[in-house]
Amino acid sequence: MLTNRIIFVLLLLCAGAVSAQVYKWVDEDGVVHYSDQPHPGAERVDIKQNTFRAPSAGTQPARGDAAEQSQPDRPFAYESLTFSSPTAEQTLWNIGGTLNVTLSLSPGLRNGDRVTLYVDGASQPIAGLSTQLEEVWRGAHNLQAEVVDANGTLMIRSDPIRFYVQQTSVQN
Repeated sequence: MLTNRIIFVLLLLCAGAVSAQVYKWVDEDGVVHYSDQPHPGAERVDIKQNTFRAPSAGTQPARGDAAEQSQPDRPFAYESLTFSSPTAEQTLWNIGGTLNVTLSLSPGLRNGDRVTLYVDGASQPIAGLSTQLEEVWRGAHNLQAEVVDANGTLMIRSDPIRFYVQQTSVQN
């Protein structure tokens, strides 16, 4: 019973933090200020929610051309695996710790094949060719992806990319 009360109080406290307001004003020197407290002449800033929705994690059927179908003994091979988002050397601003990653794979991902994403060297299996990563904070980060078949055999590996996350500071 006490646990339920504690959880209820924590939820009420979190709701207050979510509904906090941000105010913006410009001083006599032209410096822009932001605060959570109203200031004379300040205007309320509407903070927009993240509206990105990752595509469904379903796999795409392999596209076979006539040459592949006429040579059944030729092993299947992917042609390319690249990052659509983020791109190499891209600087991302104010992502709130949430990074949307999208891969391009040609031909499409075959049933049974799996994608692994390496975020700063740590592996993270993903379903399909897109995912949303949490807790990606400011700084430089590295991404690389690979596709393995059902037996764990490496099919293709992307080139590594480096990207940067910047966060606007309220104090600056």
